[in-house]
Amino acid sequence: MKILSALTDPVYTNKGHFSRYESFWLRFMNDKRDLPFMYLLTRIHIFILPVALLLFTPMLKGWTWWLVAVVYFYFSQFYFKGRFGLMFHCLCHRKMFKPRHQQKIHGYISWIICPLFGHTPESYFSHHMGMHHVENNNEEDSSSTMHYQRDSLKSFLSYFFNFLFLGVMQTFQYLYNRKRKKMYTMLTVGEWSYIVFCIILCFVNLKATLMVCVFPLLFARFVMMLGNWTQHSFIDGSNPENIYTNSINCINTPYNHTCWNDGYHIIHHLRPGMHYTDMPREFLKRQDELARQKAIVFDGIHYLHIFYYLMTRQYNKLASNLVNINNAFESREQAICVMRERTRRIPGKI
Repeated sequence: MKILSALTDPVYTNKGHFSRYESFWLRFMNDKRDLPFMYLLTRIHIFILPVALLLFTPMLKGWTWWLVAVVYFYFSQFYFKGRFGLMFHCLCHRKMFKPRHQQKIHGYISWIICPLFGHTPESYFSHHMGMHHVENNNEEDSSSTMHYQRDSLKSFLSYFFNFLFLGVMQTFQYLYNRKRKKMYTMLTVGEWSYIVFCIILCFVNLKATLMVCVFPLLFARFVMMLGNWTQHSFIDGSNPENIYTNSINCINTPYNHTCWNDGYHIIHHLRPGMHYTDMPREFLKRQDELARQKAIVFDGIHYLHIFYYLMTRQYNKLASNLVNINNAFESREQAICVMRERTRRIPGKI
């Protein structure tokens, strides 16, 4: 196990002056700390959006089309996907733009940019804000991990395919039952608009539609479920509503630098609207409570590592990267025992 060392995850440092480019965008923005998002969106508009459109044109043929398509898919789905997805996650929790610009710009990102990375319009916001953060992975959350054996590949595949085929319908049902009319309408319009749009595009260019629209959608939903599974793999079955023990934290990992401190998942569920640059400080403020609750905090690894160690049941590897805050765990063996206990299926319907 590890001791709690100095944090290396990103925090805001006031640079004192801004370039002309930054000053231009600050006229539209609420918070200067969000300028990195504008740089990311700019790169996407330069390197991803034009190539996506190019793949639908007759300008590329034969092996040149496939070469460009493979390069495009790599950069859009393996380089930009995580960065954009977690940026959009931040934008859903905090209004990035000033009131007169917020709806238009957020709508543009939701309907034009999100589909490039596999997010159908309005679906992420409806699911994440309308249900997941309301229920915090508990019984009524259709993407809850509670009722699955969380160190089992078979259980994960069942969880993923349930979400893939039923997730939208279950989210709609949840919102409909709670009379969240605006959200379930947004979800329905966004999902069906995307389906119809993809069908039309198939008649324009089938292979481009698969590469730009369909494969990213399948990949995104797999990645999202893998992430949610890992973030909520360790749950205290005696108190599943306890956020300290139904989520995890990953600290001091390069992942937090590329994905906006997404590793601070306990902190995020405790303070959903907190800016990502404030999370390391909030984590340190809560370290005594994290220790008292025996919260699961890993140092130096991120969700893909944890997922792999869970699927292969390498609890020794998990224990080696577990942070023993304030010596909350008496021994390595006790820590492994707690982790094994918290991955057990909690009885209930799947």
